[in-house]
Amino acid sequence: MKNKLSLIVILCAILVGFVQDKRPNVLIIGDSISIGYTPFVKLALEDRANVVHNEGNAQHTGTGLEKLDEYLGDTKWDVIHFNWGLWDLCYRHPDSKKVGNRDKIKGTVTYTPEEYRANLETLVIRLQKTGAKLIFATTSYVPEGEAGRFANAEKIYNREALAVMKKYGITVNPLGKISKKVHKKHAAGPGNVHYTKEGSELLSKSVVKYIEKDLIAN
Repeated sequence: MKNKLSLIVILCAILVGFVQDKRPNVLIIGDSISIGYTPFVKLALEDRANVVHNEGNAQHTGTGLEKLDEYLGDTKWDVIHFNWGLWDLCYRHPDSKKVGNRDKIKGTVTYTPEEYRANLETLVIRLQKTGAKLIFATTSYVPEGEAGRFANAEKIYNREALAVMKKYGITVNPLGKISKKVHKKHAAGPGNVHYTKEGSELLSKSVVKYIEKDLIAN
């Protein structure tokens, strides 16, 4: 009897694993903002998709160019939701004592809007080769008082990004606009680009919405 029960348990485990393996694969690429909302996206889609965030922080487009193949790995991705921008528009100086050496007064911008656009275009071309449905999330809100970023600078970078997405027919999740509203009540602190847990959960709703659309299309 015990042997039969053990066999049933093993078979059930195998079947469960088989079902999970059949779920569509979703990759989220992005910085700490995406790291914050990914757990909520995973929870919302746990029965419908295998949601994975790239290992670590995707930082700026330069990091993306260097590590994109590593992020993609050997997995066949059905949907890829991605963003770069918040690090690209950041100014840094080696002598700054702020976290990440942020300094918008004495520092140098990571990538100019024009450089950002060129890098992003290269990344999009590579992402299209995966055959996955692609979703670009516009860069989130930059508030007043941020040490290394000028307030509302994301608007300039988002214009460049939107031109690239239009050129290549990429779906756009307007997370930038949404994040500004969320930030008013759920900022992690004054001058902080990050969000509370509640704020990250609110941002996740738009991410889930756009991923769901592509899962249905598949």
